[in-house]
Amino acid sequence: MQFDSLTFLLFFVLVLAGAALTRGWSARKNLLLVASYVFYAAWSPAFTLLLAGASVLDWFLARRIHAAASPSARRWWLAASIVLNIGTLALFKYGPFLHANLAAALAMVGVHIDPWSLGLVLPVGISFYTFQSVSYTFDVYRRRVEPIHSLRDFCLFVAFFPQLVAGPIVRFTQFAPQLVEPRAPSAAALAQGAIWLTWGLFEKIVLADTVFAPVVDAAWSNLANLSSSAALAATLAFAGQIFCDFAGYSCCAIGAARCLGFALPLNFRNPYAAVGFSDFWKRWHISLSTWLRDYLYIALGGNRSGAWRTYRNLMLTMLLGGLWHGAGWNFVLWGGCHGLLLVLERRLRGERDGEPRGLSRLAWAGFTLVAVVALWIPFRSPDFASTAQFLQALATPWTPLDFAATLALAAFGALLLVQWRVRDHDLDALLARTPRALLAILLAALLVLIVLSPGDTHAFIYFQF
Repeated sequence: MQFDSLTFLLFFVLVLAGAALTRGWSARKNLLLVASYVFYAAWSPAFTLLLAGASVLDWFLARRIHAAASPSARRWWLAASIVLNIGTLALFKYGPFLHANLAAALAMVGVHIDPWSLGLVLPVGISFYTFQSVSYTFDVYRRRVEPIHSLRDFCLFVAFFPQLVAGPIVRFTQFAPQLVEPRAPSAAALAQGAIWLTWGLFEKIVLADTVFAPVVDAAWSNLANLSSSAALAATLAFAGQIFCDFAGYSCCAIGAARCLGFALPLNFRNPYAAVGFSDFWKRWHISLSTWLRDYLYIALGGNRSGAWRTYRNLMLTMLLGGLWHGAGWNFVLWGGCHGLLLVLERRLRGERDGEPRGLSRLAWAGFTLVAVVALWIPFRSPDFASTAQFLQALATPWTPLDFAATLALAAFGALLLVQWRVRDHDLDALLARTPRALLAILLAALLVLIVLSPGDTHAFIYFQF
């Protein structure tokens, strides 16, 4: 049940109607919880029990952490939450990967083990709701929040359907206050949410699926005959595709939540206009990057123990951040390279908070963009061999580009210009400055493009993570 499907449209209309007609805040929360589980069951009926079980488990463990009399007992209960949650995630997501690498290592010394035979299917959204739930037990352990008494409310926090399967990763401190005051669809909320939904669907259907995806798919499906010009166009097209695909999902999630009266955090802020790699990670997948900072980087010691331990913590955080995206060495390479770039930036610029000025700013912006776009190559490739083959294609003779590749390059250029133009503004700020008549024309144009878009429907890229 994707946001760009008629099934979701029907489902969402029914939820909005039910929320508007339901009297009483408790009854409305019951409706939203049931709707969230129905939404998830449309993806994975059997794994709905896993989602419910994880929610009940962390609700109980957080209460035990809070009630524990000694620091050691509190640590044990927190460890139980981490081991059970991350262990479940590792079993489903990393089991075959870890088993294959263990088998390869043992084969080198003459030991052979049976192939992986469990045949587990990765539950959709497990990486997102696991991190969301674990952050709650961490915050209770750190005494940043009190454990919630209502199991129903906690299950709604974990399973709230607009952001359930691909984020943003919402913190309990962001969502819990919204469970206290009654919320319902209103004319203002529907209008604002519809704008976010329309923009997100435009990014997904028109840009990601229609403009960028055909160029990307054509290149990676025919690596043996790829020219340098087609490879360059595909690299930039994938940079456009993955942004418009994931940012489009996040905008749809924010829009759907706003229609229901809820606010979700912003997940992207013009990342291709970043000046430096730390700036990029403040703009790209913000809910994940801040999660990794708060619950991994700081837990490892952050920058409190000298330069070299800071570099170690940065590398470990980004390596694990890369592995979060998928069970493959290409993701480890991608995360490790971003870690090295963050270390390099810190060595060159120190801990200065302000952005560089003048030519230095231009150089950092250019270097950041080139490096980020180049690193999408191993991210998109299924393995190292494909990455090497793609890089070799960049050294082949240049050939004329077809219309699809030219359109993708023009669209990426336009995307880059727009992000620099509105670099420090989000959609709400832009809407506030746009005359209503012009806004109505723009929305009508976007809707026409969405309806007329001939592109094939692709699953959201981050569903696989």
